[in-house]
Amino acid sequence: MPGIDECLSEAMTLPGARGAWLVDWNSGLALGTAGESPVGDHETTAAETAELARAAAEFDSFTAAEGTEGDGGEPPVEDLIVTTRAGYHVLRFVRTTFDSSVFLHLWLDRATGNLALARIRLGDLAERLVLG
Repeated sequence: MPGIDECLSEAMTLPGARGAWLVDWNSGLALGTAGESPVGDHETTAAETAELARAAAEFDSFTAAEGTEGDGGEPPVEDLIVTTRAGYHVLRFVRTTFDSSVFLHLWLDRATGNLALARIRLGDLAERLVLG
């Protein structure tokens, strides 16, 4: 079971990976980073994506539509995918024994990345990640 650094290193082996983060959406802080940042600063990227993750995880339009409430450490949203002209941003929520306010963020190059593979592998990493 990988820790934060191993998890991010493994995420960076995915085709087209440009950057990876583990972020706490409550604080907006990066708990770990790897690779590049689209804005040149990992902390800015973490804070900005935390806003997006928080909105998706807390707005009823996303969480109540399926009747899931995210109990027992289970995040109410599985993942988010943001597509830009140059890349993909995949945010995968991580189940934890505490408040589940953590997500993995992978930035992929659009020309060389494999979005389907990235989504599957991030899900696997999120399940195996050991925090603490």
